[in-house]
Amino acid sequence: MVTFFSTVPGALILLILGFIFLIKGADFFVEGASAVAKKLHVPALVIGMTIVAMGTSLPELSVSVTASLAGSNQLAIGNVVGSNIFNLMVVLGSCALFSSLMVADETIKRDFPFSVGCTLGLMVLGLIGNSVGHFDGAILLVFFAIFLGIMLKSAMKSRNAVKESNEEQEIVDIPTWLCIIYIVGGAVAIKFGGDWVVDSCTTLALKFGMSETLVGLTIVALGTSLPELVTSVVAAKKNKLDMAIGNVVGSNVFNVLLILGVAGAISPMTYLTVNAIDTLILVAFSGIIWIFCIKKKSLNRFNGIIMLALYFAYLAYIIIRDGGLS
Repeated sequence: MVTFFSTVPGALILLILGFIFLIKGADFFVEGASAVAKKLHVPALVIGMTIVAMGTSLPELSVSVTASLAGSNQLAIGNVVGSNIFNLMVVLGSCALFSSLMVADETIKRDFPFSVGCTLGLMVLGLIGNSVGHFDGAILLVFFAIFLGIMLKSAMKSRNAVKESNEEQEIVDIPTWLCIIYIVGGAVAIKFGGDWVVDSCTTLALKFGMSETLVGLTIVALGTSLPELVTSVVAAKKNKLDMAIGNVVGSNVFNVLLILGVAGAISPMTYLTVNAIDTLILVAFSGIIWIFCIKKKSLNRFNGIIMLALYFAYLAYIIIRDGGLS
């Protein structure tokens, strides 16, 4: 059985199974966690920035930590940077195609700048010593704790208002015991799915001569970002626009601060020039979307088309770049 999964067909089957476990695991986790949030009267934007963002970021956490433990450090960094680019350009771009996304003032003034600052911080830490090590990981985790504190303060301020609104009724109310089963079962599925995705992608990278960076930026980033894509598109179609945007921005913050913080604390990760270039591209893309939001306080269909076009241009660039490095 182990030998079969070391072959290309076996690795592809394992990759598909891993993605299924990741997506369904995240789905159950989000449903259970969102139901708990409803019981605590937490507003949609905060749910998106925290509970839903954490749930949809669990695949990235599982893959990156597993990759770090296995010594596949470039896969860990590439997964996070690639997932964040995919979230911004494809997830938000796709949502904008379905419905114009109105952006809240606090998202423009607080959440987007914080997300960009996290990305710039990662680049600075990585360039110092060309690695994200134990101390760097600790710094990222400290800022993650600050982020959670900000979100908790926002939730407490908004809690009474949500009690009076009807928006919380759109989240299905399920028994507490079932919430626990969903959360625990989802986390277990995500853990195994992450292991399988890393193992299969490593096998495929070796078979086809692909670099771990390219695999992380493309195959793994796409697979682990599917929960964000599905969750945000569904939220947009249901007019839960705050949750759709909050999910993406929150997931990107989680990915940088929590995932790379934990991965770096476990095992130092080499930060190469190509990682710095990709991180800089992520900052540039974030700036473009930020400008879109500031100008009209929304993301419309035309913005979505531009975002998707830029992503596919970036995808072509990294494929050509990797071919040139091989």
